[in-house]
Amino acid sequence: MATTEHGAAAHDDHDHKPHGFWNRWLTTTNHKDIGTLYLVFSCIMFFIGGSFAMLIRLELFKPGLQFLDPALFNTMTTMHALVMIFGAIMPAFVGLANWMIPMQIGAPDMALPRMNNFSFWILPFAFTLLLSTLFVPGGGPAGGWTMYPPLVLQTGSALPLMIFAIHLMGASSILGAINVIVTIMNMRAPGMTLLRMPLFVWTWLITAYLLIAAMPVLAGAVTMLLTDHFFGTSFFNAAGGGDPVMFQHIFWFFGHPEVYIMILPAFGIVSEIIPTFSGKPLFGYDAMVYATASIAFLSFIVWAHHMFTVGMPLSSELFFMLSTMLIAIPTGVKVFNWATTMWRGSVSFEPPMLWALAFLFMFSIGGFSGLMLAIAPADFQYQDTYFVVAHFHYVLVTGAIFAIMGAVYYWLPKWTGHMYNMSLAKWHFWLSTIFVNVLFFPQHFLGLAGMPRRVPDYAVQFTDWNMVSSIGGFGFGLSQFLFPYLIWQCAHGGAKATSKVWDTSIGLEWELPSPAPYHSWVEAPSMATIEHGVASH
Repeated sequence: MATTEHGAAAHDDHDHKPHGFWNRWLTTTNHKDIGTLYLVFSCIMFFIGGSFAMLIRLELFKPGLQFLDPALFNTMTTMHALVMIFGAIMPAFVGLANWMIPMQIGAPDMALPRMNNFSFWILPFAFTLLLSTLFVPGGGPAGGWTMYPPLVLQTGSALPLMIFAIHLMGASSILGAINVIVTIMNMRAPGMTLLRMPLFVWTWLITAYLLIAAMPVLAGAVTMLLTDHFFGTSFFNAAGGGDPVMFQHIFWFFGHPEVYIMILPAFGIVSEIIPTFSGKPLFGYDAMVYATASIAFLSFIVWAHHMFTVGMPLSSELFFMLSTMLIAIPTGVKVFNWATTMWRGSVSFEPPMLWALAFLFMFSIGGFSGLMLAIAPADFQYQDTYFVVAHFHYVLVTGAIFAIMGAVYYWLPKWTGHMYNMSLAKWHFWLSTIFVNVLFFPQHFLGLAGMPRRVPDYAVQFTDWNMVSSIGGFGFGLSQFLFPYLIWQCAHGGAKATSKVWDTSIGLEWELPSPAPYHSWVEAPSMATIEHGVASH
């Protein structure tokens, strides 16, 4: 079969990687090496951002000020968000895109390999800058990750460092997005039409367009902050004729597509895992593609649902309320299609499927609380309470991060050539799932009872649920140490993985040997010779 020849040809090329550690990892233009760099970087940032979260939960374990003064507490909430969003979740998805997209579309590499190297190496410098703000006079940024003026303009020496770091992260994202689009549009295997691409590739193509549209908006907003602070402009200064609410409009015009940048690739991952472990092709492939595109389009016209309490006219509140609710329709299509894929399938509960199922249940909880927040009059009660914190953590932790974990467990044997310790992987899953709910579910109750977010101290009636939440936080944080240990163990041994890895896996990447050779496709595989699962939709 043609694919076996390609795989064998690729395998002969396996030793053509650069020799020497520094030579290989600093100068590499290979999509797998760069994918690995992104994933390792993301994992390090996940633990740094997580340590900030542990400090937040430690302070909130009981009322009163125990460990952090209010300024340091606000710095921790700000840094936790910036590191987790721009340092952990987004680079993890870019790493998965680098690893998997060329393998899934039959391309030899990413289209722009040198730019790929550059877009990664911007990130360590950006985060060195950001984390260095903890040690400058006046301390780190403490204005929340949304950086609302006038509060953020009171930041000391950290302000220009934070803004420059954000510019670098944005540049890295835009370069990565251009690379993804050019690769997918120009380097697909013969016969792979757009509507025969794996769902992960589709979701990344749409995400890349969102990145190119949204990141420059954030760059504009933070540059205006910079000129307000240092050059005497008054974009957001009411005394000079500016308007601080204008910043919110500009920020959320970036911020809402950003939320979908962090969840659309997760949809793609789950759309790969569920069919594999249900033994069936994905139900409603075309509908999934159109639903993803609809979500991306709608993400640009709902930004002010974050701003119901700023004094918008009633007509605006109605528009943003109804357009936000509209997103529930394509999202519901996706959830029902995943459920229908499993219906009457031969479902098996390997670790990747467990993460995908947890994603399905708990992301839906985040979606439902999002619908509650979309109701403008009700949002006046929920606004800036822990209900909002619970909502977006159900979307981003049990949504984005659980999908990333599922992706690693799904493709890790293909990357390393070894199977991992299944029982340890299930321990990691169950501990994470139990503790993440102990951590975030009580925050719904705290929010409905009126506990404001971003406060280091609170009224005594909120004590019990905060204690429960903190215990969940420590449990969830400690459980994550199993993850790098399991990956390290898998990379250094274990049962040999077959090329197919999972008996029912479908897609071009499973035609390559495990571990995937350094150069995947020396010749482009032909879709005509491969029974591709998505093609049979």
